[in-house]
Amino acid sequence: LSPPPSRSLLQLKLWNKYRVSNIPSLIFIDASTGKVVCRNGLLVIRDDPEGLEFPWGPKPFSEVVAGPLLRNNGQTLDSTALEGSHVGVYFSAHWCPPCRSLTRVLVESYRKIKEAGQKFEILFVSADRSEDSFKQYFSEMPWVAVPYPDEARRSRLNRLYGIQGIPTLIVLDPQGDVITRQGRVEVLNDVECREFPWHPKPVLELTDSNAVQLNEGPCLVLFVDSEDDGESEAAKQLIQPIAEKIIAKYKAKEEEAPLLFFVAGEDDMTDSLRDYTNLPEAAPLLTILDMSARAKYVMDVEEITPEIVEAFVSDFLADKLKPEPI
Repeated sequence: LSPPPSRSLLQLKLWNKYRVSNIPSLIFIDASTGKVVCRNGLLVIRDDPEGLEFPWGPKPFSEVVAGPLLRNNGQTLDSTALEGSHVGVYFSAHWCPPCRSLTRVLVESYRKIKEAGQKFEILFVSADRSEDSFKQYFSEMPWVAVPYPDEARRSRLNRLYGIQGIPTLIVLDPQGDVITRQGRVEVLNDVECREFPWHPKPVLELTDSNAVQLNEGPCLVLFVDSEDDGESEAAKQLIQPIAEKIIAKYKAKEEEAPLLFFVAGEDDMTDSLRDYTNLPEAAPLLTILDMSARAKYVMDVEEITPEIVEAFVSDFLADKLKPEPI
């Protein structure tokens, strides 16, 4: 089944709901609940063409990862060695320049976290194109990896987390539950690892390293005059209760929140974003930016209050706002 071509708004809403960032993409859902069963259906079809594992529901990390793991000195250990630790599941490849850049930073982060006495391990899941490339790249890493020849297990881990691009770092708690899918952003923003294990914040300050998240779905962005001391922090405090309420509501339904929340100050990156989206120079300026739909929603008022933000968000979620093109 497919939505009629004229219903492009519905199509965009589906893209946003299921965080689709590229095509082709095949997502399996439970028709009775609407909940996601599997985000990476293309890998499912490739790995299980006979449907022997149908309905392809998610399995615990400990079950998917079960088996021998490898260190770069050739030593092997069982995956049960990860039990009781926070785990970073690192999807990466040597042919990918951003991956190599992140790996250099991640090696230092790993060292700092271990030296601080934290129980933390990283599991490298390679997307390299040959075993020789894997070995060359893995030689730079002080953590463990799924052996390259075990393509089935590497594929199952990709399926488990719906990986759509690399580098991706998924951070798990000791029970194997996801803390954050934005490990890459967290590592780059917190080079001293003071906020490890990087539990998500309801409201983020927009930076060069986390701006990539603007492409993941609709984002509320409150632009402020950062030259005014404390303005950014005050803006975060204003938005935070509303963000927490939205996040909690959708978490109770086991769904991802339909909005990300940011505060943007004044810098070159923010100026570029304003130029790209053709936003006025006003501050404060309350917006919702939907890059995948190339749409924006703008509220330009002299004073931003919690009531204004909450009404703006509620109207957006109820499809009461008229989008302007980006």
